[in-house]
Amino acid sequence: MITLHLIRKEHRADVHLTIRIIIILPEDRIILYMLTITIIGSGYVGLITGICLAERGNTVTVVDIDEEKVRVINAGEPPIYEEGLQELLKKHVGVSLHASTSYTSVSESDVIFIAVGTPPLPDGSADLQYIRSAAEQIGIALLEKHVKYPVVVVKSTVPPTTTRDIVCPAVKKHMEEPFGCCMNPEFLREGRAIEDFMHPDRIVIGSDDEEAIAKMKQVYADFDAPILVTSPTAAEMIKYAANAMLATRISFSNEIGNVCKKLGIDVYEVMKGVGLDNRIGPAFLNAGVGFGGSCFPKDVSALASLATSVGIDPILLHSVITVNDNQPSIMMALLEERVHDLADKQIAVLGLAFKDNTDDIRESRALCMIELLREKGARISCYDPMAMEEVKHIFPASQEISYMSSAGDALDGADACLVMTEWPEFEKLDKEFSRMKTQIIIDGRHILNIPHAEGLCW
Repeated sequence: MITLHLIRKEHRADVHLTIRIIIILPEDRIILYMLTITIIGSGYVGLITGICLAERGNTVTVVDIDEEKVRVINAGEPPIYEEGLQELLKKHVGVSLHASTSYTSVSESDVIFIAVGTPPLPDGSADLQYIRSAAEQIGIALLEKHVKYPVVVVKSTVPPTTTRDIVCPAVKKHMEEPFGCCMNPEFLREGRAIEDFMHPDRIVIGSDDEEAIAKMKQVYADFDAPILVTSPTAAEMIKYAANAMLATRISFSNEIGNVCKKLGIDVYEVMKGVGLDNRIGPAFLNAGVGFGGSCFPKDVSALASLATSVGIDPILLHSVITVNDNQPSIMMALLEERVHDLADKQIAVLGLAFKDNTDDIRESRALCMIELLREKGARISCYDPMAMEEVKHIFPASQEISYMSSAGDALDGADACLVMTEWPEFEKLDKEFSRMKTQIIIDGRHILNIPHAEGLCW
């Protein structure tokens, strides 16, 4: 026999209704298909998590201290660029997703995700002040809880023991009623994050609490992916180890590429042959100017710092960082070999985001190159489909740096060109290079389809 309960619940603060559907199956098994969820933090991870869980039928509130960001989200406009995000926001904002500066929704939530930033400190370790603050505020808000056994979930990337030793105690300090606590790492690629969230390779739930684990399985009940249940500390380490492995593959490919360049070998042919080995696989073996973004540089440094703190010398992790940091200098040396004196030369920089399909410029290799070019006295003409406005905050337009409306305009009169981001539109460039004064083209991403382009590693 199946018993169907329809529960009408009013959210006074947001003036919207939630209809919760509970199906009670034989043996008292309960599947809760609609959950009320709060996500603390509307950055990249928080907003993507929120909109995807709303798309799965849950009622979601995203909380952020930034009033302007909250306003923009509630207007249905994404504060970041991510493919498919704007369409989903327009579909769900005001219906199943709301943004707020208040923690009020926490008291009504079945699950509360923490998705705040963990930026690096000067020594490379993770700054956990925002994690602590969020946990404290959740604990205070749950004093008024109206949900049986809410679950607090760490979604941010944090060092092992953070969930157990910082988050859970901070919430418990204010809570008298029982609650669950777990760690649920994200594995999202910027530019493809919605696809990755909706079709994950795996779902990791880190908890020793059976009731919390059961509720987290309800969150992901409609996802077709294996669920791995671990301890919270193992789940935290899985995230760090996964990112470190991917970063290591990139730096390994770059180092092999640097050797191949000296020997006149096409590293892409080499790594294709390597990737066909079933024990290795082809992913993240593309040699080039190095990795950037919000995850790999920060997480490898944090893991290396963690290793050092427990008495381990992380030789491999330090090498991964060193190889990556050296790639822009190698590109600069190659450019100087071709152009010689860069003073007052015009260098076109194509691509400013750290990768395609995003406007994220964090740790972008293009920013490193711009800084090196400025030191050499070059004039720089830039183009990126999405990220130019972000870069202008760091390098304002001036006599030495200009921002162009197209790749062709950036190439016009240039003494050399550096390709820094693998935007698909760059694959189509051809006659635009005839606008250059001198066709010295260094492709840092193996994206161009012209014979006279030179690769950084090939």
